[in-house]
Amino acid sequence: MKIIDKSVYNFSKNNEPVEKAEPGELLMFKTMDCFSNRLQTERDLITDLSYSYDVANPAAGPVYINGAEPGDVIAVDILDIDVADKGVITTDGICGPLHDRSEIRTKIINIADGVADFNGVKFPVDPMIGVIGTAPAGEDVIDGYPGNHGGNMDSKLIKKGARVYLPVRVDGALLQMGDVHATMGDAELCGTGIEIPAEIIVKVSLIKNFELNWPVTETSTHFYVNACAHNFDDALKSASVELQRLLMNATGWDETDTYMYMSIQSDVEINQACVPCEVAMILRFGTPKLTQFKPLIG
Repeated sequence: MKIIDKSVYNFSKNNEPVEKAEPGELLMFKTMDCFSNRLQTERDLITDLSYSYDVANPAAGPVYINGAEPGDVIAVDILDIDVADKGVITTDGICGPLHDRSEIRTKIINIADGVADFNGVKFPVDPMIGVIGTAPAGEDVIDGYPGNHGGNMDSKLIKKGARVYLPVRVDGALLQMGDVHATMGDAELCGTGIEIPAEIIVKVSLIKNFELNWPVTETSTHFYVNACAHNFDDALKSASVELQRLLMNATGWDETDTYMYMSIQSDVEINQACVPCEVAMILRFGTPKLTQFKPLIG
């Protein structure tokens, strides 16, 4: 198993791969937290850091996937996520709908035997990957931003047992990932989950010549299109168009039947909406698997 323990701060076709891997090979990504592990005590505040999105959310990689070419898709099976024994939550005075009703604060969260402790309230961790994606063909995208390449999607469904489909836009795909949360609620209200270093084990497969315009997450029961924009309406439109296209391809239904089916069986869920932060509205649009038709992807 190859170990990837070097990180970059943007998704770029110009990033030199730190490893090359064959489809089907096991990879371990060793990741820092979104602050590059710089907040170690509750005296360390985010406002004390030289912190901006271009030096945040480090992602381990990139990894060049042999045989991956533009127009292909890589499928990333998340086999395990092992988190450290402590993580951090912060408020920064500007992020989220309650930013004007809270102090700037850092809270260290201890984790033991898979259980987190918040002020004496204990709950099991459920680690998820905030940042995962491939290199865009055009301009670089900093790790803190989402896009149709993936990036900072912050979906709590991207966790052990899930499969993430990512479009290949450059030779080798240039896969990278990081920004693990021990737990995070939908919308990531204050701008952070339990930010934590982690070791992620994945297996990458290659799907040749398949059109994919936005990343897709597959769970045991659903497929979810992940999309983003500067507002909810535009993000929903992008996710809806892509989910409709994929469903039509899988079922053979026309646009109208597919639209009606989506209205009665598909759900919109918010990944992140901690406005007024710069990060865009990020959502996922999910539909149940239909065993009588071919899969949405592949």
